[in-house]
Amino acid sequence: MATLTGPMAAIAGGQGRSTLNIQPGWSDDKVFKEVRKLFLLDRHATYMNIGTTGSMPKPVLDSYDTYNRIVATSPWDMQGEWGAWPYTGDLVARIAPQFGCNASELVMTRNTTDGMVSVLHGLDLREGDHVIATHHEHVAATSPLWVLADRLGVQVEYVSIPVFPGSEDDYLAAIEAAIRPETRLIVMSHVTYKTGAVLPVARICDDVAVPNGIPTLIDGAHGSGMLSLDLHAIDCDFYAASGHKWQCGPGGTGLLYVRDGAARRAEFWPERKPMWAVNSSLAHYVDRFGWQTALQYKGNDNYPALRALADVCDLWGSIGRDRIESWDKDLSQLTRDLIREQLPDAVLYTPDIRELTGGITAFNPFTDQADLSTLTQFRDRLREEYGYIVRTTDFELTSGGEAVHALRISTHLFHDQGDVEGLVDAMRDLFERMV
Repeated sequence: MATLTGPMAAIAGGQGRSTLNIQPGWSDDKVFKEVRKLFLLDRHATYMNIGTTGSMPKPVLDSYDTYNRIVATSPWDMQGEWGAWPYTGDLVARIAPQFGCNASELVMTRNTTDGMVSVLHGLDLREGDHVIATHHEHVAATSPLWVLADRLGVQVEYVSIPVFPGSEDDYLAAIEAAIRPETRLIVMSHVTYKTGAVLPVARICDDVAVPNGIPTLIDGAHGSGMLSLDLHAIDCDFYAASGHKWQCGPGGTGLLYVRDGAARRAEFWPERKPMWAVNSSLAHYVDRFGWQTALQYKGNDNYPALRALADVCDLWGSIGRDRIESWDKDLSQLTRDLIREQLPDAVLYTPDIRELTGGITAFNPFTDQADLSTLTQFRDRLREEYGYIVRTTDFELTSGGEAVHALRISTHLFHDQGDVEGLVDAMRDLFERMV
């Protein structure tokens, strides 16, 4: 039997932990069977939309409640419970190694958008500067990029990345072809929310961005909690991530990685002003407090939520982030294999290359890929009549082209082979009833 440890009483020094004690000899099937017991998900439905929001495990809910009670009981003396101001130092020290970075490089934020905006509006971008992004970016990137274009005259180019790549090289070629002498930044998703493609971000950074002296900002909303991240190995300059999706933490939490205090940006843009801490209460004290503290302190924060995020990160660490990534990829591969077998005319938009996939599968079983009405009805009936909860996405195959629509299925650590088989059986049955 798995034993779970977590903060159930007073939290001395804020060192609450949630860990799964995996026994020697356990198979992955056994490990994830025990993992499933940690979640409160409704057993009458199968939730497969983690790409929108995850589910907090029971021990993390317990710790979150405990932390809120500490604040409610002694709101004037959090330092007595949680250490030195701004009360997050022990948290980033705990979780930074799990993401392959230093504590001085990691900031606990509200969400991915929070991190993306902090970076994009903190950089000294100017009129005429060229920024490369992909045509499958989330509004977390496109919204602040629109502001930069409208307000400052920054030129944003949305590069068409391949929907049906032959290899990683296709992504590198697409981005490299867009580079100009005035290119100042590359913005890209680690995992695209539209098709679930996992971009080869480390190769793009090392083979394209760094040799050309261009900083990189990665939207990692779907990377944290799904993939085993080593941010130093990726070699990006900035990585903004979500805490509430695949990491299954509280809402309103996220992570922002700033490589070495943005030092390389100064190497790449020696004539520009240093990065500003625009989303901060200490912008004018960066030299005194350092980048991590300056970016971390934004007035009063939701410290209970941030501590619960650290707890769920510890839980993932005890399960093994490599193990979780492999499990997610295996379930996604099984989903694609069964779709090809039972819905042979369906169009699969997720790359069928393991290195380019994670826990998301996007496909459309209908002939008319632009017919949103029928696909929406299919999605809703799949939930109402079969109990499977997925979502729809829309995207252009090439930038500026006609939009197509797909179902997006998220498979994660609280799913198993039976969940995938049941889903595909239900989709085949519903499809045959609708055509």
